[in-house]
Parts: sequence; C-alpha cells; structure tokens
Amino acid sequence: MKWTDDRGGNVDDRRGSGGGGGGMIVGGGLGTLIIAAIVFFLGGDPSGILNSGSMQSSGNSGEQRELTASEKQIGEMVDMMAKWNILTWDQIFKENGMTYSAPQVVLFENTTSSACGTAQSAMGPFYCPADQKVYMDMSFFGELQQKFGAKVTEFTVAYVLAHEVGHHVQTLLGTTQKVDQLRRSGRYSEEQMNRVSVATELQADFYAGVWAKRTNDSKHILEPGDIESAIDAAEAVGDDNIQKRAQGYVNQESFTHGSSAQRKEWFMKGYNTGDIRQGDTFNQLLK
Repeated sequence: MKWTDDRGGNVDDRRGSGGGGGGMIVGGGLGTLIIAAIVFFLGGDPSGILNSGSMQSSGNSGEQRELTASEKQIGEMVDMMAKWNILTWDQIFKENGMTYSAPQVVLFENTTSSACGTAQSAMGPFYCPADQKVYMDMSFFGELQQKFGAKVTEFTVAYVLAHEVGHHVQTLLGTTQKVDQLRRSGRYSEEQMNRVSVATELQADFYAGVWAKRTNDSKHILEPGDIESAIDAAEAVGDDNIQKRAQGYVNQESFTHGSSAQRKEWFMKGYNTGDIRQGDTFNQLLK
C-alpha cells in the first residue's frame, strides 16, 4: 500500500494516556464478544453484557507512557487512512446530493470509555452509533493473524477501518436507526434478526469495497496483493470460519456477519462497481 501526505483524519489517540476504562475486563469468551458487537452496531448499549465478566485491574491503568516509534508510525498510518475515508465519502455524498460528516477514530489500548459502554481490546474494532466514533485497539490485528489465519498487511488495517466507517455511513443514511427499530419492536425472532445483522455487516463490507475503489481512483494507493489481503481478512472473520475454529461446526441460523464467501462477494461488488447505490444487501438477502 502506498502512503500519501494526507493527514488530519479526526483521530483521537488515547494510547499511552493511562487507559480510559480503569481496568482490563477479563472473561466473556468469543460468544459474548460476538453478541456485544451485534448490540454495538444495532445502536444498543452492550455494557451490561461486557461488564458481566469479571473485572481485573490492569495494575498501571493510571500511568502514562511515551509511545514507541513504531506506535507513532501506526498512528500516522491510521490518521492517513482516516483522512482518505473523509475525502472519499465526502465526494460520494456530494455526488448524491448529501453532506457527509466524518466519524472520529479512537485509538486505544486495553480499555476505554465509549457512549456504547466500555470498549475493550478483545472486542476488536467497532463503531458506536451513539457517539459516532470508530474504536480501534491495534492489538486486534495480531489476533486476526494468529487466531483466525489472516495475513495482515497495512491494507488489512485500511479494510477494517473502512468497514467500520461503512457502519457510520449506515448511520448517516438512517439504516442503523431502522435496524434498531426492528430489534426494539420485539416482533422478530432471533433468527430473523440474525439475518438482518448479516445484511447490515455485508453492506458495511460493500461500502469498504466502494471506498477502496474510489480512493484508489483518486490516490493510487493500491499495490499488488492489497485487495487480496482485504479479502483474506474478510474471509477470516466470516461466521463459518469463526464457528469452525471456536466450536468445530457451522450453524448458519446463528450467523450475524455473513459467511466468508458472502463477505468476499460483497466487498468485491463494492470494489468492482464503486457505486454506493448497488449495495442494497437487505433486499438481496431478506427476500
């Protein structure tokens, strides 16, 4: 992935600041984390789920430290990527007669506070509709490689960030609010809401593909292997892959994010079309 001089991506770097959550949350397990992530993007408050695990003080949560040279470079990279998202989505919204407002990107380590409850590194990156911020602990990418078999590159980070910004786009377009209304209505079964969740996540993958296409058209950031690394990450966190690794079998009715094949399909549809209007996953998947 080629770097540019773009900066000013609305990044709040909380790493090294002593932590925002006062302690590391221990326990919960993969199932709890997946449930909590669903609650996040549906606009709810997962703090009751997350905080039900045992709490253990990190021991130095109040201490501040200087970021390493490598950490500072990572901060620069995320700032650049966040700015790319601002520039690209601002242009897409203008083309469609709308105004884009950018989310803030929060970099943290261990835990920090959010309007959706306590954020912790074990959750992986997420978007909180309540404060319209993307939360990222960069240690997630080591987990992605070690536990889920993805080959992590700089563009893997770009894809994940673009996916979370895709959830912000859904909030700006009213999609998140409509999904939350469905959930709160109580009229739909867990299986039905899981299908809605899948459509929501695949649309965020589609938006990430649109972003990759449009940003490369204007910035020429892609190098050989970059798109493949994004697909590799998308497939690694497909529900079928996660379930096979966690429990040894696949239960499609419990999918919340889509299969590996679906995540690849919708990311590539976004990348191949570059057209935000082609991403109606709900009509495609909920017939």
